[in-house]
Amino acid sequence: MATIDVMKRVSDTVWELPVSYKQGMRVPARIYGTEKLIREMDETVYDQITNVATLPGITEYAFCMPDGHSGYGFPIGGVAAMDAEEGVISPGGIGFDINCGMRLVTTNLTYAEVKPHLTELVDKFSARVPAGVGSTGFLKISRNEFRKVVEQGARWCVKNGYGWEEDLELTEENGCIEGADSSKISEKAIDRGHNQIGTLGSGNHYLEIQVARRENIIDPESARRFGITIPDQIVVMVHCGSRGFGHQVATDYLQLFLKVMESKYGIKMLDRELACAPFNSPEGRDYFAAMKCAINMSFANRQVILHRIREVFSNVFGRSAEDLGMHMVYDVAHNTAMLERHLAGGKEKKVLVHRKGATRAFGPGMKGVPERYRDVGQPVIIGGSMETGSYLLAGTVSGSQTFFSTAHGSGRSMSRTKARKLWRGEKLQHDMHDRGILVRCASWAGLAEEAGGAYKNIDDVIEATEKAGISKRVVRFMPIGILKG
Repeated sequence: MATIDVMKRVSDTVWELPVSYKQGMRVPARIYGTEKLIREMDETVYDQITNVATLPGITEYAFCMPDGHSGYGFPIGGVAAMDAEEGVISPGGIGFDINCGMRLVTTNLTYAEVKPHLTELVDKFSARVPAGVGSTGFLKISRNEFRKVVEQGARWCVKNGYGWEEDLELTEENGCIEGADSSKISEKAIDRGHNQIGTLGSGNHYLEIQVARRENIIDPESARRFGITIPDQIVVMVHCGSRGFGHQVATDYLQLFLKVMESKYGIKMLDRELACAPFNSPEGRDYFAAMKCAINMSFANRQVILHRIREVFSNVFGRSAEDLGMHMVYDVAHNTAMLERHLAGGKEKKVLVHRKGATRAFGPGMKGVPERYRDVGQPVIIGGSMETGSYLLAGTVSGSQTFFSTAHGSGRSMSRTKARKLWRGEKLQHDMHDRGILVRCASWAGLAEEAGGAYKNIDDVIEATEKAGISKRVVRFMPIGILKG
């Protein structure tokens, strides 16, 4: 019997597995999606999200977003809020690419103005923003200076000339999450990360030039507030994270938690990939401080990439970035655990919200939303596949049902191995060029892995998020120029 057949259908877009589904579940598991998306999810997702529901201190529900697919420990798209006093922290609920996230930047250029320069722009991006496995950046700093970066995040970048003050206001946590402590990270993590600031990395990371067609502006007033104001406006979107640094932080603490989880704290999990420690334990607090370093490294990474984007556009068009209207819309994180105050069990309490491949989506009026957007809601940036487009959404009041969390992308529908068997990178690049999408990539195999057909339909995912009330559509963007990792 398929799992969907034993689910309770809460609404057209919310499905529930009760605590009786699996021994040890402390809360029900809720999966978001239309029936079509739910039926297409692999069974591993249901096994993983119900395992998440067994974590000590979990409150309300274990959630999986509409883009959910199998991951390490948590499914990608998994969300869980832990009681800050009695709950645990789990690297498997945050991910190896800590603060993999999205940054969106406007221009005052139109598609007609950019099209003749598209090849030059993408080629210059390829030269100025290193991509691919093991890529290193142009920013050369000492190991001691790198420690400052991971404690100060994007603030270090702006202070050192790699950005504008307003960029910080328009970055989640103002570009620096407080409490990062570089004494809690290993020398191996520093080895892997200190020369990777300003780099895309590999996998599904990208830098895209996109266009906001008039017909794809769904909510004109919210779009205007977010800076989308002219027909066929060009924007730039970046998707990347903390590179090898974040991976090493996660690896270091996973190994530590596996040693102490059961022997020291008596915690037994159904899946060792959910290795955890009490949040208030020395090990839990050390990991929290180290994870914050990786969050800040990622903010700095995207900040330096933005600086390079502005340089390239200024060089190509012979005008300053200010004259070109290259302002940030927002920078939003995935793969984090954040201490927040939410309603849980009928009262407001402090919880540690794990978002693994999920986006924070604060609603109108909430502290944490930039003042200029406070009455609209937080911008939510959800990237699709490189062939299909991406979305700008806004947080909603009804997002409280998921601790103000929503999807983060279209979500894979097949493995990278299968994608490489079905597509050839060279042919894919040629086919996309014929459709008006120019692509530069670090490897043909990597490009094949990212074929649009390897992902869920982005429109299906966005439809489910909006119908569920966890974020609302504002603009759909179409890619025209892409740099892939």
